[in-house]
Amino acid sequence: MTAQTTANNSAGNLFRNRVVRTILLSALFLQIGIWVRNYAILLYVMEQTNGDPIAVSLISVAEFAPIFLFSFIGGTFADRWRPKRTMIWCDLLSSLSMFVVLLTLVFGSWKAIFFATLVSSVLSQFSQPSGMKLFKLHVPEQLIQMGMSMYQTLIALFMILGPVVGTFVYQHYGVGAAIAITGAAFLLSAVVLVMLPPDRDVEKQDENTTFWQEMKAGLRYVQGNRTLTLLGGCFAAAGFAIGLTQPLVVFLVTERLGLPKENLQWLMAVNGVAMILGGGVMMGLAKKIAPQKLLMLGMTVSACGFLVMGLSTELWLTLTAQFINGLVIPCIHIGINTLILQNTEASFVGRVNGILSPLFMGAMVLMMSITGWLKATFSLVTMFEVATALFFIGVAVILPLLKQQQGGAPQKVVQPE
Repeated sequence: MTAQTTANNSAGNLFRNRVVRTILLSALFLQIGIWVRNYAILLYVMEQTNGDPIAVSLISVAEFAPIFLFSFIGGTFADRWRPKRTMIWCDLLSSLSMFVVLLTLVFGSWKAIFFATLVSSVLSQFSQPSGMKLFKLHVPEQLIQMGMSMYQTLIALFMILGPVVGTFVYQHYGVGAAIAITGAAFLLSAVVLVMLPPDRDVEKQDENTTFWQEMKAGLRYVQGNRTLTLLGGCFAAAGFAIGLTQPLVVFLVTERLGLPKENLQWLMAVNGVAMILGGGVMMGLAKKIAPQKLLMLGMTVSACGFLVMGLSTELWLTLTAQFINGLVIPCIHIGINTLILQNTEASFVGRVNGILSPLFMGAMVLMMSITGWLKATFSLVTMFEVATALFFIGVAVILPLLKQQQGGAPQKVVQPE
């Protein structure tokens, strides 16, 4: 049997899995709603405030603050609640919040628009870990990595299409239509999730266990699992590197390349196309490459890519480095998510996700908040060299995982008392 035939059979088996099909279709509707909402709100707020940077920054606060405040809480509740029911209710409430905001726009203040992003962002902290748990419960372990590849490719596709669709809807139909479309998309996602198999009672929590006791158990679980602890360190290093460089890419265009800032669109387009191609390639290689190797490959190539971008003064070289970076981003996300699912018991998936996700986001936002000051103090090349070093630190942190995989002995997880 050829490798191509094996890959086709694996993809066929994956698509025959009802949970995978349903979650991917739900994610399609969610991505439509999220991107239409995000760009409509951004353009609307800029129009209402004449581009007030404080008002615009509040959009990011509404989007990212819940990750710090509710990620661990949402993950803990995701472990306590039934995942299918949790995801359906979260999408229904997100849809309802959109229609409430739509009524507010008609009869009240436009500032309620921030409420739309805040509510759905909070609810996603409960829904997303529930989706991870369903993957753990219903998808065979040998197909998890391919499933994550498909999901990551869908996300990458909308990184290109999303801004175009969101801008088109707002410019042609206005903010009211955009909010209505978002609410309808969330509602359709909830309807699709009804097709999921019934929730299992496989991990009933002890009735005498309190919410706070389960949160502490989640922390002990991560501390007792060497793989998850190392992934946390890798998460933080990658977050620091991306947070340091993300706001500076436009300066690569204007300072290092000497081009108008509008040329930034070409770097973003190249990155998005590469992410789609990378996700597609990973679907074909998912069963052949261990997640540890995928993560190591993604981190190492990203380190080299950021170094080249910082040093380059030629457009073609910068575009090439950006393309290569985009190509391996799916390796990082797929490798990390697969390792989390493979090394976490179903009853702890929500809490583990709730602990590790804020490490990446927190590191990224922290660095983004001081990048402006650092840019005024250090050269652009130095900043990208530091980002390269941070990626290599992440590689060093996860190096023991590669040795563990070569040893072939799966880690025994210490069960918290």
